Amino acid sequence: MSRVYNFSAGPAVLPEEVLKEAAEEMLDYRGTGMSVMEMSHRSKAFDAIIKDAEADLRDLLAVPDNYKVLFLQGGASQQFAMVPMNLMKNRVADYIITGQWAKKAHKEASLFGKANAVASSADKTFSYIPDCSDLPISEDADYVYICENNTIYGTKFWTLPNTKGKDLVADQSSCFLSEPVDVTKYGLIFAGAQKNVGPAGTVIVIIREDLIREDVLEQTPTMLRYKTHADADSLYNTPPTYGIYMCGKVFKWLKARGGLTAMKEYNEKKAKILYDFLDQSRLFKGTVEKKDRSLMNVPFVTGSEELDALFVKESKAAGFENLKGHRTVGGMRASIYNAMHIEGVEKLVEFMDAFEKKNG
Repeated sequence: MSRVYNFSAGPAVLPEEVLKEAAEEMLDYRGTGMSVMEMSHRSKAFDAIIKDAEADLRDLLAVPDNYKVLFLQGGASQQFAMVPMNLMKNRVADYIITGQWAKKAHKEASLFGKANAVASSADKTFSYIPDCSDLPISEDADYVYICENNTIYGTKFWTLPNTKGKDLVADQSSCFLSEPVDVTKYGLIFAGAQKNVGPAGTVIVIIREDLIREDVLEQTPTMLRYKTHADADSLYNTPPTYGIYMCGKVFKWLKARGGLTAMKEYNEKKAKILYDFLDQSRLFKGTVEKKDRSLMNVPFVTGSEELDALFVKESKAAGFENLKGHRTVGGMRASIYNAMHIEGVEKLVEFMDAFEKKNG
């Protein structure tokens, strides 16, 4: 069976070269006589895998020496609790609500202290990013929180908020490694791997060392303390070994393609093909304000629920998978992460054009 064009928002498409390489190593990883799945996380072979992965990630993002890189479990959703547990020293934090995931993170933080919603785009179904140049940042806020790219609604912070000197915490799950990032602008970045960098089950945390503290909130479990994992180089317990191995392969794939500057150019080119079509289409419409459009997630609608359903059904039959929009918003959504080839976007636009001629 040939591979489909997979537009899933996550778990998402992975580079074919990476999958083939992993397949070749499945039964015997580099002469060890075993799969990485079967390997002790304390072995020399795995030690080299995790160290190599961290070195390549640091290289890709130019991560400064005073930031720790952690490979953890629990996905991005576990970070919704870990962040306040570890960083809410004053028990106050400011949240910018731009979609479902920021909303969930805000709700979780409210369990541990005062979580202020200092800006929101809920009034227009999260179809834009609010102006964050002069927010009412709390004087005693421990951090300001954003979900930088909104997977469900297809918006992106192209300008980071003015945090007025407070540490910025960003959930970058769906834009991680899609473009260069100045890590020094953040206190903490986290990203679930299953969108741009690997299989589900791994979350990557990049945290400034001064934020890794002993004095976290009382009764914070050992496993939910950043210090636990930082002190043990992500090997406090058995980490998601196979996920880390796959992430490491994707990091090497990104480096071989010219790094994040080249990746951003490629992603812009891909997104332009789809957005240009949506902007001139008589049938399909994008749902996001142009200035806030994501390069990774592109939601669109026909304006008719029946036509939307027909499009999803016919596109699936034609080999385009996972184009149905998130259950909370309906319509369609094409996630065009790093590993989605430009040809996939061109074929999708061809299909949309033909569908419009038939149904428009």
